Order: sequence, then C-alpha cells, then structure tokens
Amino acid sequence: MIAAKLEQLEADLRDLGSVVIAFSGGADSAFLAAVSHRVLGAQAHAVTAVSPSLAGSEAEDCRLLAAEWGLRWTPVTTAEMERAAYRQNDPDRCFHCKAELMDVVAPIAASEQATVVLGVNLDDLGDHRPGQRAAAEAGAQFPLVSAGFTKAEIREASRILGLRTWDKPAAACLASRIPYGTEVTVAVLSKVERVEDALHRMGIAQVRVRHYDQTCRIEVDLGEIDAVMLHREKVVAAAKSAGYRYVTLDLEGFRSGNLNS
Repeated sequence: MIAAKLEQLEADLRDLGSVVIAFSGGADSAFLAAVSHRVLGAQAHAVTAVSPSLAGSEAEDCRLLAAEWGLRWTPVTTAEMERAAYRQNDPDRCFHCKAELMDVVAPIAASEQATVVLGVNLDDLGDHRPGQRAAAEAGAQFPLVSAGFTKAEIREASRILGLRTWDKPAAACLASRIPYGTEVTVAVLSKVERVEDALHRMGIAQVRVRHYDQTCRIEVDLGEIDAVMLHREKVVAAAKSAGYRYVTLDLEGFRSGNLNS
C-alpha cells in the first residue's frame, strides 16, 4: 500500500513540474521535500520560514537536512509577529501565520512558475487547522493528502527511504504552547524555547512546555516522566531561570494539539 501511495505521490509531483516546499524540518515536510527532490531535482525548492515562533534548533536542523540530502534550500524571514490578529492569539491564529507564510513564499513560487506545496496529511484534516485553509485559499496544494498518506505511513515510507526524520519527534511552532486568548510575544516564545531546549539537553526527546503566565506545564511522553523526575532539580532550575515561578508536570503526558480542545 505504501509503495502504491509513493508512486502516486511521485506521479503527482511530476505533473506539477516545479514546486516550492514549505519545509519546517518535521517528519511530514521533510518527507515531502526529500521525495520532491528525488523526482524533480532542482525544480524542487525547499523554503524554511524563520521567525521567533520557530525554535532555533529546528531552523538549524532544516539547514543540516538540506545539506545532507542536497536539497535546494532557502531560509526566508516571515513577520507574523507584526500581525495584530496573530499576536492576539484567537483560535484562528494559525490562519494568520500561514497567510504570512504564503505572502512570503508565493512570490518565490511565482518567479519559478512553481506550485507551493505543504506537508499536510490525512490525519491533519481531522484537527482544528485554520492554517490549511489560509494556504489553500492562497493556492497551495497538499500532495500527501492527494496521495492518501497518513502520519504513520509517512514515517514508515521515510524509514524505507532511509530518511533520518522517520522517527523525529512531532514538532509544532512555539506559539502552539500558548493558550488561546493569551498574547503571543517574543518574550513568551523565548521562555518556552529555553525550557524545552533544557529538557532536550537532558535527553528527553518529546517535550511541550505549555505557558500559563507564571506557570509552565510540561508534557512529555508517558515513558519519559520518570526521566523528568530524575532530573527534577535541573528542570525546575531551567524553568525558573527562564522566568517561570511555578513548574508542573502533566501526568497525562504529551498530547499533540491539546490546547485546541
């Protein structure tokens, strides 16, 4: 089944002829970028949106992946933080972020007579994802959806192709750590990033630091809760150094997109 879907994806990309991939370095966009490069060569242009909402470690990994895989790659600066509708952080925040992305990336695609493509997959369609609507309205396409890929199938196909991103922990923009209604600021994004980086350095791969004013709520995979407790003093010190007064560990563990509910 995966082989057939991969053949369909490759055929769809050939039909497009030239693409600009919104490349965040996560498993989905990395898979799309790698397959696009394999099929289209230099006609596949991976573009990474760099802003305060992208963790520095993720931006660096995009650079490393592009070098490892020989991707044609360009980092571009996006200015979603200058959009009041984005900063106010209502449930449509992602719409304004993707609208900014398309405003920056679409001219690149137009100059290359290319189509903007995103690593959206079938599982993404069931969540609250206003960013997908913004991208689609601006002309972007979702080849992984058209080919019928789920998240699990993307990871399995990536493993088969030898992509090191096949088991990369799920990532999302730092703003997703901030509950709706709380203003998105560079200072808050920086606090969240500092604590997550500290936990990553302790060897904890999957981390979300949810921001609630003076409190941070840490989510990790259930199997890594013991590791957090083992490093409890270091975790508390990192959170307080970043500016939090209270440090909590969510015993339900990591849940992607749980602030959407």
